Amino acid sequence: MKTSSYHYKTLKDSPSDAELISHKLMLRSSMIKLNASGIYTWLPLGLRSLKKVENIVRRNMEEAGAQEILMPMVQPSDLWEESKRLSEYGPELLRFEDRNDRSFVLGPTHEEIITDIARKTLNSPKDLPANYYQIQTKFRDEIRPRFGVMRSREFLMKDAYSFDINEKGMKESYDLMRDAYQKIFNEIGFDYRIVSADSGAIGGSASEEFHVLADSGEDKIIFSDDELFASNLELFGEKSDQEIIDRLHEKDGKKYSIKRGIEVGHIFQLGDKYSKSLSLSIQTKEGNINPLMGCYGIGISRIIAASIEQNYDQDGIIFPRSIAPFEAIIIIIGEDKNLLNEAESLQNDLTKKGIDSIIDDRNESPGKKFKDADLTGIPFQLIISEKNHKENLLELKVRSEGTSFKDNKKNILAKLKP
Repeated sequence: MKTSSYHYKTLKDSPSDAELISHKLMLRSSMIKLNASGIYTWLPLGLRSLKKVENIVRRNMEEAGAQEILMPMVQPSDLWEESKRLSEYGPELLRFEDRNDRSFVLGPTHEEIITDIARKTLNSPKDLPANYYQIQTKFRDEIRPRFGVMRSREFLMKDAYSFDINEKGMKESYDLMRDAYQKIFNEIGFDYRIVSADSGAIGGSASEEFHVLADSGEDKIIFSDDELFASNLELFGEKSDQEIIDRLHEKDGKKYSIKRGIEVGHIFQLGDKYSKSLSLSIQTKEGNINPLMGCYGIGISRIIAASIEQNYDQDGIIFPRSIAPFEAIIIIIGEDKNLLNEAESLQNDLTKKGIDSIIDDRNESPGKKFKDADLTGIPFQLIISEKNHKENLLELKVRSEGTSFKDNKKNILAKLKP
């Protein structure tokens, strides 16, 4: 793949209405493009990162025993009437009617749909436990969309739903998902905390949020230095930050810190909230029971922005290798046609090692090429120049370290482990 035939179009300046650094850098690097308030197109560079996040999430969900399905974004309103959420959810729920005057909503979440599926397909205790997940577009009509894809109206989400015969089973399913989330966020490379949280409009008896630590985060979280306690500050009411720290310290003598976090995941123990309201029941020896549910969400598109908020410098994005659009960019400096042949040979070598790359073969100045590579945050820059070519050398720049060195191709490739 070459930049000359790829949508590799960077902007010099940030749009005036972009506030967060992730919003600015995603627009400047041409990862996304605004279509309407809170609605974005994911352009090729951004979509590659998005797909890498999906792949990490999908693999860990399936290793935890969840089965992938795909539910409709358009949902019948009568299901939301059954669950009593049609009137409770608020104006974020976008409603409309079709040509036959039937009422529908655009799905902000899918508890009603999955419970309707379960009441038609889960017939006996042998069908439990069950866990289904999807990666799908959601729509919430935010009153004030802002911060780019961090708080947009249309977004990509992974949501999973578990069904169990009793509370013990529900907690076991919950713990499986909790462990899977930790594996996902560890693999991405986040500095994050798991905090106790309010269940909000989803409901249920208990929930936890996964917060990426970042100064730009909308939420404040408090945690002990031994990391055995963490909570969203919203659970403490109107008290000041220092009052909360002092009160907790008086109880156990531990030191506490308050930082800002970006919520990228939320898991819930729902109990029978939806199985009861939508009449999902299973016949057992003891009689009919309402299975106990859990639900588990990850903001797929938000993860990209959260990663940028945690990984950037004055030159642009510093993507972790796990979700970078490309792991390496091969930059050609000079007009010798042999350089392109060398770049293509190097790209083949990288492909054999399982490393995805793109060749910058544009007719641009070296400065422009280096600036664009830094801006887009590709982890490794491999520089092929006429001087290096004559000396049989290859230059490697590591974006996260800001270091560069030269060696022969074999030794450079040995440093780039898959």
